[in-house]
Amino acid sequence: MFGLGPTELIIILVIVLVIFGAGKLPEIGGALGKGIRNFKSSMSETGSDKSVKGDIEDKSKKEEDK
Repeated sequence: MFGLGPTELIIILVIVLVIFGAGKLPEIGGALGKGIRNFKSSMSETGSDKSVKGDIEDKSKKEEDK
């Protein structure tokens, strides 16, 4: 995972604990999880947006032909 070993991950976790404290970690984790979920859902929505965009472009081309 990005070339980080277990020792580096433990050091990073300790630094995060010192900076934010144990009470804030669940809030940070929850916010991070929600952000990832929103990102994934927005990425999956862009696929359906492309089909809608294609439909709009098709309609505009038909109107130009008239």
